[in-house]
Amino acid sequence: MPLLFLRFYLLIVGLAIVGAVIVGVLLKDKRWFRFAWQLFKFSLVLVLVIAAAIAIGRIILL
Repeated sequence: MPLLFLRFYLLIVGLAIVGAVIVGVLLKDKRWFRFAWQLFKFSLVLVLVIAAAIAIGRIILL
């Protein structure tokens, strides 16, 4: 079940990053690129934390 939420989260974040980059290109505003980069960084950290929690849970339940 957590992997389903993780896939949904990655889909939403991916669409948000692509949208921010497109808006940044269209408006020529660097704030959108900074927003996309920060969203990518924080999402990567969140995914790594969730993956570590799942891995620890599987190791303990073995």
